[in-house]
Amino acid sequence: MHITPVVLSGGGGTRLWPLSRSSIPKQFLALTGDRTLFQQTVLRANGLEGVTAPIVVGNRNHTGVIAAQFAEIGTIARAVIVEPEGRNTAPAVALAAEALEASDLMLVMPSDALILDESQFRSAVLAAVEPATEGRLVTFGVTPTRPETGYGYIEVGPSRGAWSEVARFVEKPDLSTAEAYLAGGRHLWNAGMFMFSAGRLREEIRQHAPSVAEAVSGAWVDRQVVDGVVEPGASFGSSPSISIDHAVMEQSDRVAVVPMDAGWSDVGSWQALWEMESSDDSNVAFGQVELLDVKGSYVRAGGRLVAMIGVHDLVVVDTPDALLIASRERSQDVKQLLERIPPELR
Repeated sequence: MHITPVVLSGGGGTRLWPLSRSSIPKQFLALTGDRTLFQQTVLRANGLEGVTAPIVVGNRNHTGVIAAQFAEIGTIARAVIVEPEGRNTAPAVALAAEALEASDLMLVMPSDALILDESQFRSAVLAAVEPATEGRLVTFGVTPTRPETGYGYIEVGPSRGAWSEVARFVEKPDLSTAEAYLAGGRHLWNAGMFMFSAGRLREEIRQHAPSVAEAVSGAWVDRQVVDGVVEPGASFGSSPSISIDHAVMEQSDRVAVVPMDAGWSDVGSWQALWEMESSDDSNVAFGQVELLDVKGSYVRAGGRLVAMIGVHDLVVVDTPDALLIASRERSQDVKQLLERIPPELR
């Protein structure tokens, strides 16, 4: 049995602007330590029995960054596959499946999430091996800690020991619904992480998303390898843009869920980063920062001093060419703000 990590790295990380840019999105930034989120993801499965070098599926404009990030941690990829254009996660995962034997297990992970407890993560992965080997599509559900409205949820069905059947997937709820989910104890956050065999994934894609399967298989046949990077053919662009959740996981009758309580965060906003580092109304500050009577704020200085007096619950991120000031609770709206920002500064 082989477990191949599949690292999805095509995201733009727009909600962490101005630090995250289209040229260097958040997965390639060291936001929570010395290693970037991408590097942490690549190294996360190390030590698992049967694990192979990872496959990376990413943006063709980031091949140099990906190579540099691998070099910094002294490891190599099994393959780097670049999407001719972004078509969401279903075509990306299908591309990776084309590079594997049917019996190989794929451990699919987004490159821009944080997991604090690596031991609990590995335990969850080991629990997923049995149902995945038996032909199930396994998703990992995060035990919720708050009534979060920004995540999708998984309703847990009958238990099968270390894993459970999935009753249904639920879109992002309103606050009262999220509170009911938290109180009920039958819903988990959808972390966008999966395990299944490459052969099973290909079959499910053909059954539930045939247009994706056709576009990807044609692109794989026409692929070229340039400087060690796999470039799929042009038919990839004919695939619909659709997530693996919508294309397969929500359609299949073979879906299982493994609960995971490993300190997961999608690092989806400055608010999320503040929550990871703070307690109560404390401030989180990086760089040359001076604060006087400031509470509950996230402050990241660039190459100059940032000084603040008498404010609270703010996000301030200073870079050489852009300065963001926002209320912490509105930090999710950075993505909307970018629509007004000149393309060269995004």
